[in-house]
Amino acid sequence: MAKSETDRTTIDLFENEKRPGRPKTNPLPREVQLKVNKRNQIKRDKARGLKRIEFKVSSELYQALSDMAQAQNISRSALIETILQEKLANNR
Repeated sequence: MAKSETDRTTIDLFENEKRPGRPKTNPLPREVQLKVNKRNQIKRDKARGLKRIEFKVSSELYQALSDMAQAQNISRSALIETILQEKLANNR
């Protein structure tokens, strides 16, 4: 049986053929990789003495914070931390 280069239904004929793209470097599925990465990030933050705070804001406020942070060349979380520190300092 001759193999046709356009036939991709018979995988066994093409198992030795190199495929384009980056080779798989991590044996874990992407879903598990993301969980491991998140867990490691939380551990790094904890080691640096950081605590996690989550809250929901409107998309307009989110965009305004993003724009302001980008204008000041800092991260959005650093901007929010600065705003909160200023507010706390003014209330004392």
